Amino acid sequence: MAANTNQKLAVLIDADNAQASVIQELLAEVSRYGTATIKRAYGDWTTQNLRSWKDVLHTMAIQPVQQFSYTSGKNATDSALIIDAMDVLHTGSVDGFCLVSSDSDFTRLATRIREAGLVVYGFGERKTPDPFVAACDKFIYTEILRIKPDEPKLEAPAETPAKPIVEVAQLPALRPMILTAIDAVARDDGWAPLGPVGGQMNKNNPSFDPRNYGFPQLSKLMRKQDYLELKEVPMGDGSTNVHLFVRYRAAGAKV
Repeated sequence: MAANTNQKLAVLIDADNAQASVIQELLAEVSRYGTATIKRAYGDWTTQNLRSWKDVLHTMAIQPVQQFSYTSGKNATDSALIIDAMDVLHTGSVDGFCLVSSDSDFTRLATRIREAGLVVYGFGERKTPDPFVAACDKFIYTEILRIKPDEPKLEAPAETPAKPIVEVAQLPALRPMILTAIDAVARDDGWAPLGPVGGQMNKNNPSFDPRNYGFPQLSKLMRKQDYLELKEVPMGDGSTNVHLFVRYRAAGAKV
């Protein structure tokens, strides 16, 4: 989906179900979609379980929200985060939310925010239950945020397929996802503009991200699919910029 980088976003972190070690990279990812005008992390900060968060909170200017565990075995943090989210929603001060958790308890919250017309970006580990992933406009697996820019991992040799960043067999099958998206936005001649193809893939599969499959950009991922062909069309504005289009190869068979 195309991101509006002028969006004001509320970043609400379930510290009990998020990793402090990836927060710097996560906030950098958030900046691709807008400005984090609210940054809060929820948890019982009197416990030792969250001690790894202490330095991160100060460094990244994240406001800790204290929530005591009133009853053993019950997670009061979820309720506190949900109540705050609804308060922020009704103030009308933000354009969207970033919900950071791998907990399916936030599924209904994400749905409610979207019903109000705001965008929801989810962040969580690959173990995040599918209902929460599907409830978000876009869901980013935090495993891909742990990859450092200087690590030689994104491009595989031409003769071998790229190795997925997320080492989980349950990643959505790539070919059916691509072909469905091309069908939805293709012109009469079969060519589909690459940008809308990517947007359609995100609509159909909120967790889609080319980085999950080992590529930093959608265009590089598409170029590695032998059943597709790409073409570049000059923009016509005198620059060297081009529009990218994709379609099935003539000999390719749809699955």
